[in-house]
Amino acid sequence: MAEPGRILIVDDARLVRSFYRSILEKRGYQVDEALNGLEALEKLLLGPVDLLIVDINMPKMDGLTFLRAVRKGETQMRSTPALMTSTEAKPQDKEEGRLAGANYYLVKPITEEALIQHVDLLAGRRM
Repeated sequence: MAEPGRILIVDDARLVRSFYRSILEKRGYQVDEALNGLEALEKLLLGPVDLLIVDINMPKMDGLTFLRAVRKGETQMRSTPALMTSTEAKPQDKEEGRLAGANYYLVKPITEEALIQHVDLLAGRRM
């Protein structure tokens, strides 16, 4: 089994970040948090992560803009797997997330089971 890695949760909702963190830390992942895309870009300057969990609707810099910036960057983060989360559930919303660089798109509310399944898959960890 692959060792759990570092995950950056980018979401402006404190309860959502707390929910994800509690689940992921129980599975051994190291978790960091950012309130929006700008804060997330700053955190990435401190060091790479193994997975991004990114909300779409946030102040200052939304998740789509953040993910586009990461994918266009010249760092090793360009290929970091990204799980996009949102309450936006239309097919065009999911397509926009994919075009921004998301590997998967989950519609909120997200269950513990769905979060674990997708995170483990994207992190290369056997379930």
